[in-house]
Amino acid sequence: MRLALFEPDIPQNTGTLIRLGACLGVPIDIIEPCGFALSDRSLKRAGMDYLEIANLTRHASWEAFLATVGTSRLVLLTTRAAQSHTDHSFDRSDILLLGRESAGVPEEVHAQADARVKVPMAPEARSLNVAMAGAMILGEALRQTGTFPS
Repeated sequence: MRLALFEPDIPQNTGTLIRLGACLGVPIDIIEPCGFALSDRSLKRAGMDYLEIANLTRHASWEAFLATVGTSRLVLLTTRAAQSHTDHSFDRSDILLLGRESAGVPEEVHAQADARVKVPMAPEARSLNVAMAGAMILGEALRQTGTFPS
């Protein structure tokens, strides 16, 4: 299982997700361009010393990232999904794809996802923080597949 961040906008969220991946042994893919420099102070502060132990791969573009996917399923985390993450059957080789904080993913990326899932929320709520949603869905995916670190 992997987490893929599509053109992230906010360094603190990216740092938090990198730290999450490092703590749970889940590789992180960053699909560029980012809305900030990967040397950003805020990214380093959020990621703390976990940046050193994270399994992090940078991809110059969406196309470069797609070339690495192989047979893994792309599971897009989106508020536009019809299916709850708790109703989805995750696989150990899934790639959980998170969109940009400001705009999600473009239609072409949305269309290439093999599955789309969301975190159910109160009707008046717009969306969760991307790092929070990523953590919730990754936790469920690891639970289902029995792959939490021991």
